[in-house]
Amino acid sequence: MSDPVMLQSAVRVPTPPPGAVFPSHPSGSRKRAPVSRSPSPNRRRSPPSGPSRDQADAPHVDPDRARERELELVERLRQQETKEAARKPMTDEEKQAAAKAEYERLLNMRSGGTYIPPARLRALQAQITDKTSKEYQRMAWEALKKSINGLINKVNVSNIKYIIPELFGENLIRGRGLFCRSIMKAQAASLPFTPIYAAMAAIVNSKLPQVGELLLSRLIVQFRKAFKRNDKAVCLSSTTFIAHLCNQQVVHEMLAAQMLLLLLHKPTDDSVEIAVGLTREVGQHLEEMSSSIALAVFDQFRNILHEADIDKRVQYMIEVLFQVRKDRYKDNPAVREELDLIEEEDQITHRISLDDEIEVQDGLNVFKYDAQWEDHEDAYKKLKAEILGDGSDYEDDEDSNGGSDNSEAEEERQMDIKDQSNTDLVNLRRTIYLTIMSSIDFEECCHKLMKISLPTGKEPELPSMIIECCSQERTYSKFYGLIGERFSKLNRLWSDLFEEAFAKYYDTIHRYETNRLRNIARFFGHMLGTDAIGWHVLSIIRLNEEDTTSSSRIFIKIFFQDLAEHLGLPKLQARLKDEILRPSFDGLFPTDNPRNTRFSINYFTSIGLGMLTEEMPIPATRPVALLVHILVHVPLLATAAVNMDVGDHSVQTTDHAQKNRNRDIHVEKVIVGLAPQPPGQDIHVAEVPQDPFLRRQDRGIRVGEVTQDLDPRRPDQNHVKGATLLDLDPQRQDRDLRVEEVIHRLDRHLQSRDRRGSRAPIAAL
Repeated sequence: MSDPVMLQSAVRVPTPPPGAVFPSHPSGSRKRAPVSRSPSPNRRRSPPSGPSRDQADAPHVDPDRARERELELVERLRQQETKEAARKPMTDEEKQAAAKAEYERLLNMRSGGTYIPPARLRALQAQITDKTSKEYQRMAWEALKKSINGLINKVNVSNIKYIIPELFGENLIRGRGLFCRSIMKAQAASLPFTPIYAAMAAIVNSKLPQVGELLLSRLIVQFRKAFKRNDKAVCLSSTTFIAHLCNQQVVHEMLAAQMLLLLLHKPTDDSVEIAVGLTREVGQHLEEMSSSIALAVFDQFRNILHEADIDKRVQYMIEVLFQVRKDRYKDNPAVREELDLIEEEDQITHRISLDDEIEVQDGLNVFKYDAQWEDHEDAYKKLKAEILGDGSDYEDDEDSNGGSDNSEAEEERQMDIKDQSNTDLVNLRRTIYLTIMSSIDFEECCHKLMKISLPTGKEPELPSMIIECCSQERTYSKFYGLIGERFSKLNRLWSDLFEEAFAKYYDTIHRYETNRLRNIARFFGHMLGTDAIGWHVLSIIRLNEEDTTSSSRIFIKIFFQDLAEHLGLPKLQARLKDEILRPSFDGLFPTDNPRNTRFSINYFTSIGLGMLTEEMPIPATRPVALLVHILVHVPLLATAAVNMDVGDHSVQTTDHAQKNRNRDIHVEKVIVGLAPQPPGQDIHVAEVPQDPFLRRQDRGIRVGEVTQDLDPRRPDQNHVKGATLLDLDPQRQDRDLRVEEVIHRLDRHLQSRDRRGSRAPIAAL
């Protein structure tokens, strides 16, 4: 019967509609309970009908065996307490042995790649004080290696005098292998610092010759191996170091000559390039110490240049080398003045040949146990006292090595590293430039620039880069002005920096070409027109002939024209008349000197902004009579006088003037300037400038000195317009002006006007 039931339960039938009645007789369809709207009751699983776990019978335990185990545990604890109470405290030797064993175990673990916390190592090192032990000497060796390497890495031109005493404070006899390896590694990594490393090696060699000899031996062997392996980089570093050691007279110049002859014996592109570099560094020393060797080397270079089949680039290098020799190595001195630290008589020069049997003593690079460690340390302390003096501040105390490690860590924390190559500054400028160039609009650019983390003290680089990028554009882009405006209005810091930039760029504007100058002027015009920076920045401008250049005058012109375009002339004029800002404009509109006032008025008039100078006082000129001797009728002259409207000046005529037709006109007299003018305009009056000639008013007037000094700003209030130059004879401007010429030209003009019956312009003299 089970099979039919399973079959019925497996068959899925459709759900009957609501209200349907199920048949009472069994059928193939599944029976369902009637639909109920009441919530279903909480259903919980009923507890098992079997006996509970608590009521289950516990396993049978032998009480005698349990009592026996308890007694054994109590006895074992009592024996352990008795043993601990009877144990003696560890002696110092036992503590040292335990610390050594633990330290050795940790070192083995670290060599296998296991990380050991430095604090744990330092704690163990502080416990080891037995100087005859291998562990203590190993710790001292590690500290010596770390100290020598740190001193070599931080040496430079400015601190070499302070690094050397610290270097002698370390045991360089024991660590000479470490010193040579570290200085060679540092020199190969930074070739431009080779003169500094050579100077350091020269000082050490003067006191400890065995150290200098070991360094030379390793450099020579390194050069040999690199030359055989065609390793150009290692050859270049080795030859450069040996060249500077030769300049410092640590090694004889014969070694450099042997290396040059070896490199040039069978010339290749690489060997000749290395030889050129070596000769540039050591050439001046060879010329001074052994001119015959230098001559032979350059003869060999000349033969290679003419005969050998070498690359074009290498040929240019040889030609440059000959030019360097011709210039007497002015850019490649043998020893720079700040690195010439050893007296010539104190230097020890080694004579090592390139072909000698040399021992590099590689065993000095690794730790070795020294049974007489304390004796050797005492001997070096005496030597150090002789080198540094008895009162040296670099005496070592007998403290534990842990203290030396702590002091070394403090030195590293206090060491101030300065990047003389300005790599960080170049990277910062590159980041700012790429950010500006990759932005679509100024808002995106400002958002990105604000995210750049500027180092302390480098904030002026941002305004400078914005202005430089603006100046590089072919035409001015308002994009940069909006960036500067947004930054200036975000924070007062940026506003102050842009004001400082205005002063800096105005002082150096003569360095920029016209297009860049124009963009910079329009940038600052936008900044000032939008009040992004204060108008007081204009106080640095002194508008006169002495304090301005052609570039600065162009800058001021474009700057003010851009301001007038932004603000409009009325608003610009009102801003310049502001009583609070007026002291800042004293340089632009000077009133202290008539000559400067005249220059300012003429300048703004020439650029179309003459109305800005309306309130400036017109410089007064001394009244001078117009004594022009002419032979014409008085009515005609009176008509001419009315038309000329010369104001306070008087025109006098005399019939006896013909007697003086050939005399010179002097400075104290002003003549009528006869210049061509369009028809219908008034006649110009030329006046000789009085200021420069007050001391010599009795001399003759030169043709080139006759000019007009009238106010050209308000032509509607003046019958006399513009300034003219009395041009008598362009080819003879330096001769004296004679009355005969004025009479002749003016007479011809008046006769011509009578014939035409009109106010014709007076012809040029």
